Amino acid sequence: LPHRLEAKRLRELTVLFSEFTTEHAKDRIPKLRRQAVVQGHCHHKAVMRFDAEKAAFAAMELDATVLESGCCGMAGSFGFEAGKYDVSQAVGERVLLPKIRATEDDTIVVADGFSCRTQIAQGTERHALHLAELMKMAIDAGPDGPPRGTKAEAQSVEQRRTALRRSMIGAALFLLVAVATLVAVLLVVLR
Repeated sequence: LPHRLEAKRLRELTVLFSEFTTEHAKDRIPKLRRQAVVQGHCHHKAVMRFDAEKAAFAAMELDATVLESGCCGMAGSFGFEAGKYDVSQAVGERVLLPKIRATEDDTIVVADGFSCRTQIAQGTERHALHLAELMKMAIDAGPDGPPRGTKAEAQSVEQRRTALRRSMIGAALFLLVAVATLVAVLLVVLR
């Protein structure tokens, strides 16, 4: 399949959020003049490099420190697998988790990788933001970011939780309607 024309076209058209914004919307990237610590996803850095993310941070005027932590320890589903939790935590505790715990509340924590964000949330009292959430924060709060004195990501995390609750309610309502429809159809068929 990788040699098919469709696959090659798809590969050429597929870009990361950071690549799209820095290549096609650089003049529209919002400013966020705050400090941030960044955990780059290890696979992302190894395969695709991290240049577009650094360019996006620079365009935002974000004072970003990219941690030299390597893997967060979660490595996709690795950290969830039976018998691998201790290894996952040991890798996270090597650099990443202590750095995040030592980070001031006003400093934004950024991690685009889902597994990295999960490891940070489960191993610290912080929640990392994806670059898209970071840009939304800049749009919503302005170039100075959210009010100081609280965890920088608090409002973004609450928005994430609200969206999750709404999607769960929507799914439950959909399921309820589907079951009610099935029951109604069965009642008609069984008459």
